[in-house]
Amino acid sequence: MASSNTAQWSSRLAFTLAAIGCSVGLGNLWRFSAEAGSNGGGAFIIVYLACVVFIGIPTIMAEFLIGRAGNASSAVNSMSDLSDRSRSSRVWTIGAWAGMLAAFLIVSFYAVVAAWVMAYIPRFLTGAFDGQTPLQIAEQFSTLTSSPLDLMPWFLVFSILVIWLVARGVNKGIELASKVLMPAFFVLLLLLSCYSIFSSWESGGTSQALSFLFAPEFSKIDGNVAVRALSQAFFSIGLGMAMMIAYGSYLPQNISIPQSAVIIGLADTAVALIAGLAIFPIVFKYGLDFSAGAALFFQTLPTALIETPGGNLVGAAFFCMAFFSALTTGVALLEPSVAHAAEHFKTSKAKAAISVGIVMIVVGFGSLYSMEFLDFLDGGLTAPILLPLSALFVVLFVGWRLDKAIISAELSDSDRGLGNFLLIMIRYFAPLMIAIILIAGIQEKYFPFSPS
Repeated sequence: MASSNTAQWSSRLAFTLAAIGCSVGLGNLWRFSAEAGSNGGGAFIIVYLACVVFIGIPTIMAEFLIGRAGNASSAVNSMSDLSDRSRSSRVWTIGAWAGMLAAFLIVSFYAVVAAWVMAYIPRFLTGAFDGQTPLQIAEQFSTLTSSPLDLMPWFLVFSILVIWLVARGVNKGIELASKVLMPAFFVLLLLLSCYSIFSSWESGGTSQALSFLFAPEFSKIDGNVAVRALSQAFFSIGLGMAMMIAYGSYLPQNISIPQSAVIIGLADTAVALIAGLAIFPIVFKYGLDFSAGAALFFQTLPTALIETPGGNLVGAAFFCMAFFSALTTGVALLEPSVAHAAEHFKTSKAKAAISVGIVMIVVGFGSLYSMEFLDFLDGGLTAPILLPLSALFVVLFVGWRLDKAIISAELSDSDRGLGNFLLIMIRYFAPLMIAIILIAGIQEKYFPFSPS
């Protein structure tokens, strides 16, 4: 039985762009490169691809199933409805609550990171990095992050844009943003990748990058690389945030859930790899530290970009691309909380978006004024605990408790082969791997092992 929501995506393309925009974010641009750089390059990517296929895509399908089959746009209400119809306990709604809370907390500090990105665009356009030493460029980022008042306008502009787009609803807000921003994002990403590859060709940076990314040394694959690749696949796609459940609730019955899960999982992976081609040739050309994470993106990469022909325009384009990805992800992150508030309080989407958005801004002030608070929300609460906990409840519920008749009603005859394969992954393989992420994340953050 499809969701009773009247709002639906206008087309398969609109849904696909929105869902890809939901998963593609800043993590694809710097976190993927940092993780690959720190964990063996091609060896990491091989494991990462396997994790996307056997864990990420099945989990996307599980979230879409809950979203479309549940009679609500709220992830919590969808899981409550399906629990009742499956004669199961509503304790399974913990997964939706954890995901919705995680998405809300993430968007509150994501707006701060987006503000950093936005602040860099005019800096490139006005030549603020021209003639600066690498140390001076790095200090600009440190000064920026320690100056909340300077970041405040960018933070508020980004937050208001996200609230406005969510308030406009599925077709006039989320869908509109995805139709405009995602094609622009893809064009910029491809152009920047081509620029990076060809501008680094003679220096050898391109050949080093291609070898690093696509010539794996299998001897480097160990338990740590496997866990890190699994974690990156999990977080890159955007699982455990209730976003895919919310987007699935607007999914028309004639769109295949298994096929959509495959398309979105592979598209997200392609973006991460293409982003690697945009970043790594320049990294190797200039001998940058490819494991520097956010520091690479905001401190060392600008140093390299301004030394290239047309560097200021290239740098501005690079950060415009990052802004586009941040905005589509920010909209997706806020949507679950707004959808739940609108249903729970029986109010309009616009009023719910404004109310929830104000709370988001207030919470975001904490990250704006304290990097320690931002680090706690990101690395201490959402990433190691809430996201894998939510996804674990989702796959266990769909795999073991959701009524088989409900699942069958959501799969067409042409979906059976692929759908049944993904259901096997949902039932047996995904829960085990997600549990490993949960345990490893908590252990690494709160109980680090120190050999004597």
